[in-house]
Amino acid sequence: MKKFISIASALAITATLFSGCAEADKAADVTTISETTAVTEEVYESKYALSNPNADVNARKLYDYINEVYGTAIITCQQESTWKGSPNYEMDYIFTQTGKYPAMRGLDFMNNDFDGVVQRSKEWHEKGGIVSICWHTGVNGSGYQESKDDNPDFEKLLTEGTDEYNAMMKSWDEAAMALQELRDEGIPVLWRPFHEFDGQWFWWGKGGADNFIKLWQMMYDRYTNEFGLDNLIWVLGYSGEVKDGWYPGNEYCDIIGSDTYDNSTHSRAWKKLAAMETGKPMTFHECGNVPSIESFEADGAMWSWFMIWHTDYIIGNNKQNLSDVYNHEKAITLDELPDIYK
Repeated sequence: MKKFISIASALAITATLFSGCAEADKAADVTTISETTAVTEEVYESKYALSNPNADVNARKLYDYINEVYGTAIITCQQESTWKGSPNYEMDYIFTQTGKYPAMRGLDFMNNDFDGVVQRSKEWHEKGGIVSICWHTGVNGSGYQESKDDNPDFEKLLTEGTDEYNAMMKSWDEAAMALQELRDEGIPVLWRPFHEFDGQWFWWGKGGADNFIKLWQMMYDRYTNEFGLDNLIWVLGYSGEVKDGWYPGNEYCDIIGSDTYDNSTHSRAWKKLAAMETGKPMTFHECGNVPSIESFEADGAMWSWFMIWHTDYIIGNNKQNLSDVYNHEKAITLDELPDIYK
């Protein structure tokens, strides 16, 4: 895949190369390098606008692809686990049952597994797959239990300069640096933080809708404007309820979704999300047993993708139905993805 040098990197290289020149010559040389960089960067006209106007080329290409297939086909996705003897436990199981691999892999920064997630994301991207990352974390890091048990003081947490704020930022910044590594490799990420927020069982929802919106917008601004994470496509994942009043705004997300484990097509949530009239693609971002493609069609709920949860949830799927879904002409699997980034 073609990689592009950033403007900041180009300027740094310029400063080194011409450190012995006079100031006037330096200025002239910097202008030349910058103009050359602008010319050699790929020009790509997006069909669908991301919330981040500075989104990089590969993020824009992926978002265009998702929008183009939305409503006509469903992208297959599987959440991984990392504790079943192989990090590919779920992927291998699906291939054994269906002869296919999912087009999208769901990963999780849980337990601060930044290095592992980055490595597996790179490997999946190299196979031509799509990367989605969520994050079960406590306020200051770690894993699932902390994400459920933590109950912060949101006034302190959201106030710049407090100990609570500083500790949370330290945790966020560790994740941001991992995402920067993927950015620098040209890997776009469907970034799904703070999922099931309106369910209020995770700490990020316990402060209510207003505090959640502030939290979401704070991360969006920090990651976009301070860390330059222009490879992110922001996925806002509601619980099954899709409660009113929790939406952070069109300028802060790119895809909206909901999840349920009731074995349905989740058409009830589809209708609630559609009524919000955001104009954004919608996703079934977590499920247990996946329904048939015919059921999705009949219920008018052709989500952008479905993602089956890991371990017992994927194993619990009816094997014949799983095979039928993965081999359906309207289900997009890894081997059927186009070269999105060409």
